[in-house]
Amino acid sequence: MNEDTSYESTFGASMLEHEDAAPQNPTENPTMGELIGQRFSRRGLLKGALAVSAISATVGTVALATADEAQATGKGSAFSFKEVAVGVDANHHVAEGYDADVLLRWGDPLFPDAPEFDPARQTPEAQARQFGYNNDYVGYTPLPGAADPSAHGLLFVNHEYTNPHLMFPGVVEIKDGKSVMKSATKERAAIEMMAHGATVAEIRKTNGKWALVKDSKYNRRITVATEMQLSGPVAGADRVKTNADPSGRKVFGTINNCAGGLTPWGTFVTGEENFHGYFSGTLPEGHKEAANYKRLALPSPPYAWGRFEERFDIGKEPNEANRFGWIVEVDPQDPNSIPKKRTALGRFKHEGAESIVAKDGRVVFYLGDDERFDYVYKFVTAGRFDPNNRAANMDLMDSGTLHVAKFSADGSVEWLPLVFGQGPLTAANGFAGQADVLIETRRAGDLLGATKMDRPEDVQPNGVTGRVYVMLTNNTSRTDAQLDAANPRAKNAFGHIIEIVEDGGDFTATKGKWEILLKCGDPSVAAVGATFSTETSKNGWFGMPDNCAIDSGGRLWVSTDGNNIQETGRTDGLWAVDTQGEARQTSKLFYRVPHGAELCGPCFAPDDTTAFVAVQHPGDDGPDWPAFGRRSYYEDLSTRWPDFKPDMPVRPSVVAITKKGGGKIGV
Repeated sequence: MNEDTSYESTFGASMLEHEDAAPQNPTENPTMGELIGQRFSRRGLLKGALAVSAISATVGTVALATADEAQATGKGSAFSFKEVAVGVDANHHVAEGYDADVLLRWGDPLFPDAPEFDPARQTPEAQARQFGYNNDYVGYTPLPGAADPSAHGLLFVNHEYTNPHLMFPGVVEIKDGKSVMKSATKERAAIEMMAHGATVAEIRKTNGKWALVKDSKYNRRITVATEMQLSGPVAGADRVKTNADPSGRKVFGTINNCAGGLTPWGTFVTGEENFHGYFSGTLPEGHKEAANYKRLALPSPPYAWGRFEERFDIGKEPNEANRFGWIVEVDPQDPNSIPKKRTALGRFKHEGAESIVAKDGRVVFYLGDDERFDYVYKFVTAGRFDPNNRAANMDLMDSGTLHVAKFSADGSVEWLPLVFGQGPLTAANGFAGQADVLIETRRAGDLLGATKMDRPEDVQPNGVTGRVYVMLTNNTSRTDAQLDAANPRAKNAFGHIIEIVEDGGDFTATKGKWEILLKCGDPSVAAVGATFSTETSKNGWFGMPDNCAIDSGGRLWVSTDGNNIQETGRTDGLWAVDTQGEARQTSKLFYRVPHGAELCGPCFAPDDTTAFVAVQHPGDDGPDWPAFGRRSYYEDLSTRWPDFKPDMPVRPSVVAITKKGGGKIGV
């Protein structure tokens, strides 16, 4: 889309979240749906009624083994809370017996000298010292030397993107009875740039309640103006050199930061997801990056930043876009440290990068490329984690092997190395070295025959059970031609969750087994083919799994993005999902968000007494909520959560959930 008909006039965030954008994978690689169909059709499990078939489709080696365990142990659900009732309204709701307290809101000052939030008089300078917009990933690590590691720590929060129609007064006008957003101005774009990035904040729990430590030396805002380094194999490559940085090593800022992860050595990583939406312009005729950018749908500018900063105009700086789409590592313990873009982990639309220490001490990062028909990856470090020497671990992510997943119909998964010179990743196919393989990670995966997935988002290893969970949010581009008895869902609107067991329980293994843990959606509608257990209530089922977390007990928690409230009668939220024993596939609703919001970034304090969650873009669905029925914007908001004050707009926020009187969450 061009700048004059982009985000400014259409209100949409869909180009940023890829629910409506056209898939960019042109290969004939098999899709996950086709593999599911092949696998279970072969096994003859689908001869009964549709509803029975849908449930049977998840039964395989992993599930059967778990079922055997259940028969022996009689283990029930790992969760004992009274679940929340689904619904749609302007507020948030948590399970009975719990408190959900707003901890940080968009615009909250992070430093003693930061200005108070004034939504009618915003400036870039103020926003750069205030909590940013649309908080996504949330990570927690204990403060070094804290007396109680679960009551005093550092919070890391991504700020993925901005909704100008909800943020700013005077940007929406009514034309011919329709609300239209005015074109961006330089000042407004500058504020939005400062609202992107991330926040590091020291927080402390006193008398059971969490609060920001405003005078902390650790507090930090990371924005589009923050200096960063390219590190690893791509650093210094010609394809990342620009007029402003002929070295190819110095970058300013990080954008569209979605999910992330906490490393074993106490740093945070954040994924640059839909970075393509920030670039505009046209490459010079015949430019060598044309095919690379097409594979990423770049440019597709919801934002007009290219009008105001030449580096976001690919016609003027053709290589700048190659400097985004990476995993960025931030050291929260050093507010003066320079964040590093760790290029060895590949360039694509990163959701997050959750990690785990393998048996031999190497560290494994699991990665998802959040687009329909794209891939799941993992990176294995060359070096080994040293728990007694933090400094020795700080560059582990610069050397190792990136792999892409190939799922087979027999229930096996193979992790294929993306290494220059191996297989098709050669000069004959246009790769001059490992830097090219990493800059064009998607094309490398195409050539290796990786399996096309339904929007891979969070990929979470479970250190307690040794399993890995892949959140596949949805794929509404699946066609009728891809249907079969085991995969009866064209336009897969609800997504599913894959469970992987690596060979020998070794996270570095190049082979493993996979099963479907859940096919999501309403199990009472047979045609949907959902596979929740029969113990799951009408409140317990969900669709569009997005982020997830594993608590210290190894229990799985899943947050969602995209519940259509008109069709489902429910907002997004956080669900607790049993993965073991007789309760396997049982889900319960623990927390739900205001209408229009998605629930992001669940994470837990080390002792599980606090769950931190992010409520992103609340109120951004006015026409879909019958109680409001029209477009929501600053002067006419469908909710003013969380303040509910007439002079305050709706504000994305981080929420701290605790049990009344103390105790572990969900127990």
